[in-house]
Amino acid sequence: MGTQPQPPANTGLDENMACALCYLLGLLTGILFLVLEPHNRNPRVKFHAWQAILMGVGFFALYIALGFLGIVLSFVGIGAIALLMYPVLGICMFLLWLFLMYKAYNGDNFQLPLIADFAKKQAGFAG
Repeated sequence: MGTQPQPPANTGLDENMACALCYLLGLLTGILFLVLEPHNRNPRVKFHAWQAILMGVGFFALYIALGFLGIVLSFVGIGAIALLMYPVLGICMFLLWLFLMYKAYNGDNFQLPLIADFAKKQAGFAG
């Protein structure tokens, strides 16, 4: 006799908490929530997971670009400018991270420019 498939176990996480936790470790938690049952079937959680992943990749790319800019500017003698921009970028990233977690926890689906449309499409999210 065949066994009936069991419904996925409830994780005990509220939807808003799951959305906020998508941003906790950026790329890592974004991927985690894309594969965890039952969250991987919730379009809102998937939207925040995709947005967290894309934000993490975007900031990583900005850090790399800033490093190359510092190398180029060092040939001109003003490479310290790029060095001073690292903490500014870090503070901006930290504030955006806190803001997104706060908004997601409060049920707001704040959409980041340039990446939200792709995240919504991947998640099948209409919000």
